[in-house]
Amino acid sequence: MTQYQRIALASRPKGVPTAANFRLETADLPAPGPGQLLVRSIWLSLDPYMRGRMDDVKSYAEPVPIGGTMEGEVVAEVLTSNAEGFASGEIVVGRVGWASHGIVKAKEFRKVDPGLAPISTALGVLGMPGHTAFVGLNDILQGQGGETIVVSAATGAVGSVVGQLAKRKGMRTIGVAGGAEKCAYAVENLGYDACLDHHDPDLAAEMKALTPQGVDCYYENVGGKTLESVLPRMNTFGRIAICGMIAWYSGKGTEEAMRLPAAWRMILTRRLRVQGFIIFDHANRRPDFLAEVGPLVKSGDIHYRETRAEGLENAPAAFLQLLEGGNFGKQLVRVGPDP
Repeated sequence: MTQYQRIALASRPKGVPTAANFRLETADLPAPGPGQLLVRSIWLSLDPYMRGRMDDVKSYAEPVPIGGTMEGEVVAEVLTSNAEGFASGEIVVGRVGWASHGIVKAKEFRKVDPGLAPISTALGVLGMPGHTAFVGLNDILQGQGGETIVVSAATGAVGSVVGQLAKRKGMRTIGVAGGAEKCAYAVENLGYDACLDHHDPDLAAEMKALTPQGVDCYYENVGGKTLESVLPRMNTFGRIAICGMIAWYSGKGTEEAMRLPAAWRMILTRRLRVQGFIIFDHANRRPDFLAEVGPLVKSGDIHYRETRAEGLENAPAAFLQLLEGGNFGKQLVRVGPDP
């Protein structure tokens, strides 16, 4: 038996989550069975979608049950393998949850190449966020050179990759981020043509001034006032990819949000294409994403940034900070040492 730690969902949040919604536990793991691996978590990914898993509502995935391990993807080391094609000591990525160890199905995990980039990137720029950015820009928005794109959460794990890939296509890129430091990073390090602070009370006026020719593509990660500033600027036949809406996940801001009839009218009269997407539906595009973006990360042509918390016990605090925009780039938790 292997003892391990996990973060369980202690209770469902009412509005904004708190530390009381989580519980740190110690339990035992059996030996892996046929086709299974015993893995040790090294890096845990924290992502906004996890907020939705805390609510018992119908969605594209089942909620975490009360007492269940919080869901999440990890980079891990194989300790014991009962599966062909996997050996002890190899680095893999897959869904273990907020836990120090796990017994997992080998077929649901993939190997990480430590020679391509630091293994933490398998959860960020070369993982689900980067894959999401690639699919949203190329398949959902079908961004083209010469067009203008606005990206909310422009310095986050997804938005930072969207902006850089869009710039490589020859698009005019406008980011929206939280605070002067993040906006400066978006322009100076990620190559955005401009970046607006979503805290600015004149955000809508600033957006209008920056987009005299309108907006062709909007990569939506946030909702809230950012969406309200962009929607009136959308050009006829513009496209909106809905990846997330973190501003509304805990119910904040919904009462004063733009009314649906006003938004619906803009979508109709400007013949906008608005499409939500979940990256699980686009697994077939992972090889294309890695073939294009992997070499760019290795060469340093694609920049990325990580915010790291230390210790599984600090995952809840880091997650709560993430929901308030306190992270800079990809939010990770170091669960164990990197071999």
